[in-house]
Amino acid sequence: MRLHRFIGNFDLSKKGVSANDADFINQARNVLRLKVGDKLILCDGNLNEAVAEIINLNKESTELKILETYKNQNEPASPAGGPERNTILYCPILKKENFEWAVQKAVEVGVKEITPIITARTVKLGLNKDRLKKIIKEAAEQSGRGILPRLNEAIIFDEAIKSAKENDLNLFFQAGYPPLRHSMSKFEKVGIFIGPEGGWDEEEIKKAQSSNGFTIVGLGKTVLRTETAAVIASHQSLA
Repeated sequence: MRLHRFIGNFDLSKKGVSANDADFINQARNVLRLKVGDKLILCDGNLNEAVAEIINLNKESTELKILETYKNQNEPASPAGGPERNTILYCPILKKENFEWAVQKAVEVGVKEITPIITARTVKLGLNKDRLKKIIKEAAEQSGRGILPRLNEAIIFDEAIKSAKENDLNLFFQAGYPPLRHSMSKFEKVGIFIGPEGGWDEEEIKKAQSSNGFTIVGLGKTVLRTETAAVIASHQSLA
């Protein structure tokens, strides 16, 4: 039977864990209906995990017994020998449900960071950061991630281009260009740039073409919605 997973600020170095986080207690007690004797998986967000048994569960606190500890093996491996590869999705702000879907699925496929960007053709600007962070956490738990992906502050396109120069490679996706034809496994830090619903404007394309470390690629012959492109491109970058 698959055990429910929880990512949080857990100290897994001891034989027992006490938790008084209200969200954790509500999820375990009221949503999942877990009870004393049930087992679950705790993750500290730093690749450390443990199978734990519930010893006590009430409205105010939870006591758990650590049965087994181990390292999460689900994160993309780093070619430099580090714990995982860092893939950053630079996604234009979309209307609420579309952006939330893109964030959820990008976390499931393995991105480590999500940076909302404001482009020349971005229409929606509002973001519910608390809701997005909750979606990220739930997606990370559901998909078996060993870390909690980070939601960065929204920035304008020019700032995103500048900050992305720290990446080993940046893939700038634009319709009409050949698809990605090689593995990303040798790159440790990869940026994924997805255009807005109206597409990149000419100045943005020129800036990407003239920026070091940027490769312009496509996603095939069909025209994809932004949220669809974000997920497919993220998955390709982790292959």
